[in-house]
Amino acid sequence: MSQERVLSIRNLSVNFGGLQALSNVNIDLHRGEVLGLIGPNGAGKTTVFNALSGLITPASGELELYGRKVSWPKPHQLVSHGIARTLQGVGLFPDLTVEENVMVGAHSLAKSGLIESFLGVTSKDERGLKERAQSALERAYSGSLTERRADTLAYPDTKRVSIARALVSEPRILLLDEPAGGLGPQDIEWLNGLIKNLKSTTSIIIVEHHMDVVMSICDRISVLNFGELIASGTKEEVRNDPAVITAYLGSHEAGAK
Repeated sequence: MSQERVLSIRNLSVNFGGLQALSNVNIDLHRGEVLGLIGPNGAGKTTVFNALSGLITPASGELELYGRKVSWPKPHQLVSHGIARTLQGVGLFPDLTVEENVMVGAHSLAKSGLIESFLGVTSKDERGLKERAQSALERAYSGSLTERRADTLAYPDTKRVSIARALVSEPRILLLDEPAGGLGPQDIEWLNGLIKNLKSTTSIIIVEHHMDVVMSICDRISVLNFGELIASGTKEEVRNDPAVITAYLGSHEAGAK
């Protein structure tokens, strides 16, 4: 893991009406790192992702990407910023094939050539997009699913395809929102292996309630509670932090969910 920061959040605050969802949160992500973002339900983890994804507008805070200050991005700017995200609910288009779902992740529909392909017009980009989609599917152990309709997939396969859709844009920063949710032990094993393999090309922030996953794959961990950052450090530092034990891990420590 490099000490080069690819993402830096400073004093991020988010308000929903009279409720302060995040208060002066600071997060750094280094090149080649897997950073775990954990905390109880409602702690603000997904709100951080939504701010980075342009789904909400922060009340205050600064963002640096690759050493340069930038405005908080809009959703259509994520690809150009080298950021990709998965969703808790998978979010596949049920009527599209797996390949088409992954192609959507390569760019906005208006620029990808996908709309033209639906209309029967050959796009010069379509072949390249198909190749990138197949490569992303293979990286996510889903190369055999290309022609399947999304609504015919078993749940673990939808998780793989959603990760492939995020990977197709070849992001420098990948935001994984509860990727282990709903998976059994065998599927969690492939997920851990996949994330470890991705570190060579992608820096990752993972929001996850499965603490066995977090402790297995994360290089560092940041802990939120009631919208505030209460701890950040190595797995050992966070595991032994009294504030974390009280707020989240409790007496079960790393085995808790």
